Amino acid sequence: MKRIAGSAACLAALAMIVGVPLQAQAQGEEPPQGGTTNSIVVTAQRSGAPMWTIDTATGTIILVGEIAAVPKATPWQPDRLKEVAGEAQRVIIRAQPKVSPGDVFRLIFSGGSFTKLPKKTVAADYLDEAQLARLSALEETYDKDYARGSFLMTSFDLLARRLDFDDETTKDATDIVRKAAVKADVPIIRPERFRGEDLLDDLAAAEPASHIPCLEAAMTATEIGPELIEKRGDDWRSFDVPAVMANPLEIALGQCWPWADQELGTEIRDQWTGMIEGSVEVEGVTLAVLPLRVLAEPSGVLDQLESLGFEIGGPDWRP
Repeated sequence: MKRIAGSAACLAALAMIVGVPLQAQAQGEEPPQGGTTNSIVVTAQRSGAPMWTIDTATGTIILVGEIAAVPKATPWQPDRLKEVAGEAQRVIIRAQPKVSPGDVFRLIFSGGSFTKLPKKTVAADYLDEAQLARLSALEETYDKDYARGSFLMTSFDLLARRLDFDDETTKDATDIVRKAAVKADVPIIRPERFRGEDLLDDLAAAEPASHIPCLEAAMTATEIGPELIEKRGDDWRSFDVPAVMANPLEIALGQCWPWADQELGTEIRDQWTGMIEGSVEVEGVTLAVLPLRVLAEPSGVLDQLESLGFEIGGPDWRP
């Protein structure tokens, strides 16, 4: 039972750190008209999260830039989004990660191929002297042995357990919006389904060296220390989007699979753009909660929407 639980936790941890939508869903019919567009937008802005608006001929699209694990010390009002979700005509959110029994058993019988380096190789077989020295220093600091671990899982361990970036956090904006939308019978739109099996196939096919940029970024964030966590939250609350994107913790989260996988990462981003573009012709307010890095990165969703001719109101997202 411990082995099963550990394998499930491994897959769930990967889903948490990268924010991958593992299941898509659309639910509900068009609800009754809620508050006025202006009042809904103002309430959303008062939440304190960075957001952008797109006015269309038939309504308004609100894009909320979410970061994973907002520190409790960050002064924002997530419950404001609950009000907005209840009054909007539709919401667009990522799917909650779900691990199927088949995915768990596949991890169990994979012989450690997802958590270990292949064919009894060790980190020294892939890293240069400088990279290996940094990893060795972190091993000594935290009394850990990363020699055989996959670089992706080592990165997760550094970020989530050594840096502990997801401890003492506030409510998850996506979860707040989802619950409020369900309660108010507001339609929920999610990305097209990504099956756990497909994601594991993609992960299994990745060469160990492809995860080295993720490892380097995770080492950098861990070496700097916990002050990154508070600064990232403060910059996010101050709508200083370029500063958030330049934060080594945010860089590390964006450097890891699947975002760094060109094919899979591009598909995820294109799905978000397509869902938002598809909301242009519908009436009322659309509330979309997206990972900030997906919105604001170069050639991200905001850049793509702007290139399509949309006028976007909100904080600067480019350096």
